[in-house]
Amino acid sequence: MLRLAALSLVLVILWVPFGQAKTRRGDPPHQPGFEAGQRLYRDGVLPSGALLRGDRDGGLVTEGRGAACANCHRRSGMGSQEGSVAIPAITGSALFRPSLQDPLVNGVSSLRGAPAARTAYDDASLARAIRDGIGRDGRPLSYLMPRFHLDEKTMASLIAYLRGLSRLRQRWGNGDDALHFATIVTPDADAARRRGMLDVLRVMFAMDDPSAPRGAGPDAGTSLGRSAGRTWLLHVWELRGAPGTWEQQLRERFRAQPVFAVVSGAGGTTWEPVQRFCELEQIPCLLPNVDLPPATADGFYSVYFNGGVRLEARLMAKEIRDRMPGLRRVVQLFRREDIGKDAAAALAAELRDTGLRIVNRALDASGFSSSAPLADSTSGDAIVLWLRPADLTALPRGGPRGTLAIASGLMGGLEHAPLPEAWRARAELTYPFELPGARAARMDYPLGWLRIHGIQLQDERIQTDTYLACVILSDLLVAMHGYFSPDYLLERLESGLDHRLVNGYYPRLALAPGQRFASKGARMVRFAQPVGGTRLQDVSGWVVP
Repeated sequence: MLRLAALSLVLVILWVPFGQAKTRRGDPPHQPGFEAGQRLYRDGVLPSGALLRGDRDGGLVTEGRGAACANCHRRSGMGSQEGSVAIPAITGSALFRPSLQDPLVNGVSSLRGAPAARTAYDDASLARAIRDGIGRDGRPLSYLMPRFHLDEKTMASLIAYLRGLSRLRQRWGNGDDALHFATIVTPDADAARRRGMLDVLRVMFAMDDPSAPRGAGPDAGTSLGRSAGRTWLLHVWELRGAPGTWEQQLRERFRAQPVFAVVSGAGGTTWEPVQRFCELEQIPCLLPNVDLPPATADGFYSVYFNGGVRLEARLMAKEIRDRMPGLRRVVQLFRREDIGKDAAAALAAELRDTGLRIVNRALDASGFSSSAPLADSTSGDAIVLWLRPADLTALPRGGPRGTLAIASGLMGGLEHAPLPEAWRARAELTYPFELPGARAARMDYPLGWLRIHGIQLQDERIQTDTYLACVILSDLLVAMHGYFSPDYLLERLESGLDHRLVNGYYPRLALAPGQRFASKGARMVRFAQPVGGTRLQDVSGWVVP
């Protein structure tokens, strides 16, 4: 497994094109009409503001976003495949060269079922294909390709954009002898998680290259092997200060050293500034270790393992709705400075239409030194605990007075949650992972890798997720066949993630276009033993709320 991952990375390096200049990712090519062409391509909006219209045989019409080129050819222009239907690549390098003379086009397009040999398109023949559905070889294009009646100026804008796709979307953070990645650590990230994640990343990026320079500073590059003069480098971007300053810090780091992608990462109470930065700069942010992904995780460039505590809130809401006849009130406990505050707000929003009274209580410095936070709880209450282990340990020893008690597994420590005996007997936990016994066999891979490389176990889930993020990145780069486009990286992730067999804590990882949470379900569990032990009983089965 380890050698395969390393070999994959070596193979990728052999494909990397040489001599590309460092380019600011957001800089558009210097071609007239490029922005208008991009809006038409991605959103189906004409320069006039009217909706793009496409006609198909049989009088079928498609308009607006449904007619946008990116629907089928994707943002990268590299095409797509669904079953036996293949949509060819339409990047500049694919269109304006003979289809069987460019090894890049052969390597990618042929895998997607692209048409056989043809001569290169020029502006006139491409305009004919777009308007009339007649290919460069004079044969009709697929019936799936709409016919777009564009005026000359609009057509010129679209063709300019297609020509620019190859240049704009190619590798950034790629110097003459290095390929660069970053991992981002926020100042409120848990210290043990941070250490565990960085231990994994630093070994991954130094694997098979004992002579690689390590550096001394927090931003020092760590290499991930060498081949044909190309070094893969990891940069650790440690943020400082308040969240309002993080985007500027990241922009300064990115200006100093562009990177192709952010891999893994460690966050605490917010990740929103990091996501905004990655979306604005069009940098893939792959699978960071955050339990509170942004509520607006609907961008293109940020992908998460799961929805964290917001996923737990949706599962809790389903459980509470199922118990509605016997409930009158939901009492939520959390620390104001922790992610439980946001999770409580998410659960309250999910239950807004139920008529249940929602009572939110933030623990003060005294915590449960008295039973005040739960003193008035009675039957008919659902008690929800968005609490860390230290607070769970201090819960009132008499157990929950309410009808239902639910604790966040993510915040409480999963199967290691230190609930007092009376609470263990009645409380349920949210558990957005495969159960420990069911995942044991596939955990042999990451845990064996940690042991082989002498990495101390700081946080099993975080270190396993970090290992998994690196292996997924390695596989993606191999599948890209040298076309290092940020958009294409994410499209390959969407199309290939569900083929993985070893997913660590997760029963299944999968993405479809537009989805940004790879694992979408969770389960309700309770402890199988009233005293001690970590064995869990599945209460709900796997639920996608």
